[in-house]
Amino acid sequence: MNNQQTTPPNRGASGVAGHMAKSTDPMALWASNAVTQLLDGQDNPPKYGSTAWRRLPGDDPRRAAAIIGAAELWRRFGDEQELMSWFRDVSRQREPLASRRTLAELDAFARQPATPVQAAPGWPPVRIPGQPGWHRHLVDGQQIDFPDNARENCA
Repeated sequence: MNNQQTTPPNRGASGVAGHMAKSTDPMALWASNAVTQLLDGQDNPPKYGSTAWRRLPGDDPRRAAAIIGAAELWRRFGDEQELMSWFRDVSRQREPLASRRTLAELDAFARQPATPVQAAPGWPPVRIPGQPGWHRHLVDGQQIDFPDNARENCA
């Protein structure tokens, strides 16, 4: 997996252009060059859509640099909620491998006979595996099988 895609965006001192410049991806290099040219030595732009960004004049190049930076971060990392969800998932506590079932235990479970299909009170009839068109019904406390075209026989 590309290390650039598994690390969060760097919003530190290197800023938007600095983060994009670390890549060998042609799109990231283009974005980094565009942001560098737009900023031309100015401070890093405020985050796209923030109050500070909205206060910039319409022709301020920092507005465009912030838009390019946000688009590049979106392209590489997805939306912020998705990224935070990914961080929560990869950092959650996992079940230790030693406590999981072994292959021998799983094989033993697979050799056990299957539980027979049973219809339950208050539930619709159950399809019977291996017998297409047949359903198991619960009629007067007994499990009875009927073909699809004989549904009127069970009340």
